[in-house]
Amino acid sequence: MSSLPDFDPRLVPVVGVDAHLPIVPAAAQTPEALRARFAHPPRWEPEVLLEKKFMNREPAHASVLLAIMLREQPTVLLTERTAHLSTHSGQVAFPGGRADPGDATTADTALREAQEEVGLAPEFVEVLGTLPTYVTGSSFIITPVVALVRPDCVLQPNPYEVADLFEVPLAFLLDPANHRRHVFDRDGVHREWFSMPYQDSRKNHFIWGATAGMLRNFYRFMQA
Repeated sequence: MSSLPDFDPRLVPVVGVDAHLPIVPAAAQTPEALRARFAHPPRWEPEVLLEKKFMNREPAHASVLLAIMLREQPTVLLTERTAHLSTHSGQVAFPGGRADPGDATTADTALREAQEEVGLAPEFVEVLGTLPTYVTGSSFIITPVVALVRPDCVLQPNPYEVADLFEVPLAFLLDPANHRRHVFDRDGVHREWFSMPYQDSRKNHFIWGATAGMLRNFYRFMQA
């Protein structure tokens, strides 16, 4: 879809909202509950794993950090990518990126990339575990690494990669009433995705595509 210069995901009609699904209770969102869930994960099935390919390129492994900030009300750290980047420019994303040969684990990739992108030092991060890989239409094979982050960390976004840095309440993302479904048909191609628009005091952040898909899988994991 990135090859369509006039494509704006905000304009694609909403075909459904999942308000009928259960909310993840607040008691399950505490640090202790999150640690326990990853230590003893439930039987569950991810909902979104593979996008239709829209870019012909060699597959590349990557990791992102689903960073849960330990504020009084937990939040999830997200970025808005700068407009000049070659893939997924201008989109809302988790901190993260391609794996390097020197990365021993997927968590190492996520932590290194988070430090490079937003200045998040690893000593502030407690890795809980990973979610299933998510394959984007641009051929990135992404491992989401879920972690708790101490609120006293100092973040310094890399202006080359990050246009904006913001946080969304974890409770908002784990409430399926905020999960919207979209369907897009063009030139014989059918695509579906989730969005989770979030309005803060500054702007409306349009969370969609791969980021929303991984958050939907996190919801399924937490709700199972």
